[in-house]
Amino acid sequence: MSHGKSVVSVLIILVLGAALAAQETKKAAASGKVPSGAKVFVAPIVDGFDTFLKDAITKKKVPVEVVASRDQAEYEITGTSESQKASTAKKLIMGNWHSHEEASINVSNIKSGEVVWAYSVHQEASTHGKRSSAESCAKHLKDAIEK
Repeated sequence: MSHGKSVVSVLIILVLGAALAAQETKKAAASGKVPSGAKVFVAPIVDGFDTFLKDAITKKKVPVEVVASRDQAEYEITGTSESQKASTAKKLIMGNWHSHEEASINVSNIKSGEVVWAYSVHQEASTHGKRSSAESCAKHLKDAIEK
């Protein structure tokens, strides 16, 4: 009889463990993390930054699928971008021709509306302008997904 009770005890422990594991999986999905392979729509961003961002996502091999329509996506990337070319004074006095770049992006779950990830970049002297800030955003998004 004691052997039968230990088998039942082990089965109960396994069932409870599976239930807890399922709850943890649901918590991870609800925590807002962008899963690898997620379908992402990049919304239009001022000054064509969205185009730079799409290219950077491809170049940096971010593990998401960029889709052409918001209707096909699970997540949406929105953001802002500002670019300021080097002034004549900066060029003459400091010998610096690099632009000043600011960009900020948010990744939102389309169903819940929850912002699941956000990142901002500030570059005083950006060598490649918008491309550099877009690549920074893509690199950090990739790092967040792969954690």
